[in-house]
Amino acid sequence: MLERISDRLSDITRRLSGQNKISEKNVQEAVDEIKMALLEADVSLRVVRRFVTRTLQDATGEAVLRSVSPGQQFVKIVHDRLVEFLGDTRQDLTLKGPDVVSPILFAGLQGSGKTTTAAKLGRRLQREGRRILLVAADLVRPAAVDQLVTLGEQANVPVFSIPGEGDAKNVVRAALKEATKQQFDTVIVDTAGRMQVDDELMAEIEAVARIVDPVERILVADAMTGQNAVDVAKAFHERLTLTGVILSKFDSDTRGGAALSIKTIAGAPITFIGTGERLDDLEPFHPERIASRILGMGDVVTLVEKAQETIDEAEALELQKKMQSATFTLEDYLEQFQRVRKMGSFESLLEMIPGAKGQINPDDIDRKQIKREEAIILSMTLQERRNHRIIGSSRRRRIAHGSGTSVFEVNQLIKRFDKMRSMMKKMTKNKKYQEKLMRRR
Repeated sequence: MLERISDRLSDITRRLSGQNKISEKNVQEAVDEIKMALLEADVSLRVVRRFVTRTLQDATGEAVLRSVSPGQQFVKIVHDRLVEFLGDTRQDLTLKGPDVVSPILFAGLQGSGKTTTAAKLGRRLQREGRRILLVAADLVRPAAVDQLVTLGEQANVPVFSIPGEGDAKNVVRAALKEATKQQFDTVIVDTAGRMQVDDELMAEIEAVARIVDPVERILVADAMTGQNAVDVAKAFHERLTLTGVILSKFDSDTRGGAALSIKTIAGAPITFIGTGERLDDLEPFHPERIASRILGMGDVVTLVEKAQETIDEAEALELQKKMQSATFTLEDYLEQFQRVRKMGSFESLLEMIPGAKGQINPDDIDRKQIKREEAIILSMTLQERRNHRIIGSSRRRRIAHGSGTSVFEVNQLIKRFDKMRSMMKKMTKNKKYQEKLMRRR
């Protein structure tokens, strides 16, 4: 995500970060490059001008030019300005207690991913302990109701709809009564969109908003549409007074113009970002973490959070014991493949590792080999996965045939696995490693 602007800005700041001495000329040249990078990223001209002015004011002061590490000071200034324009701090949803219904109104244009995002948020809040009811109030787009019902089933979140009803206001009134009756504490209302902002759309959503009286009024905008998403957010904010914006398709946005412009131009903070097609692919928007990713500094906190979502402490301790005793099996190896896949794409994970950007090329990762190894392990019996020592020549031929690979590739996998297991055992028995692990706990 944001590859284009990230590559440009991280290159610029990397050149200055290690310098022991910089001049006003160096700073001016770097800021001019940043200005071009922001414009190419489709950032609003108004935002670019503010960004450049504030960065120059902070970076040309005596405190920076005479600093012990002026290059690093400049990078910090750019980072702080990015955080400011991205929204300063994380904006949480303001929901009421479990005894009162908290309505959330979703708005957006057709094609923005509004219905899918409603289901994603419902799933996320349900996992946090809320009792969620999704409301199918988009009666304009064909099959919108059916889509939400299907997504609700996949997310295991109930959906309220009235078959044959043509008035969204009636659906919403009935849904709120049902929510109170069934003791749901959060109601997410998916409203109709249009191909563009018009008076008919705004009049309908304002009427629904008056009935719902939402605690959160959220716009779903397509991050890939750049300044169009910003203009849409501004138009909705003027009529609805948005409490937040969710940028969908953020994982596919290489530029970043919408993320860097929305808070300043539209006045509404970004609350979540869509990072994939799965129902779990919705992340809280942390301005400081995104700024760090843009500058190639990584995002360790999000990486750890993703890891914690896929493995708990008991499983981690059990895995450590297996590594220490060299009882780590091919079955465990396969599980780790699957856990890493749940955390996201290789590209998104590399963005979160400090120093990886520019040093590790995602194209160098042999995804085909990873798929081959997974296919080989899946072609083994459970007994073979748990004890690869029993895999003789006849078994290897069967596994190769079943996985569509060669006996040579099966042999290579088993050799690599043996070598890796030995290395794991040495690492986990290393005294310094153990001390470091204890300090982290």
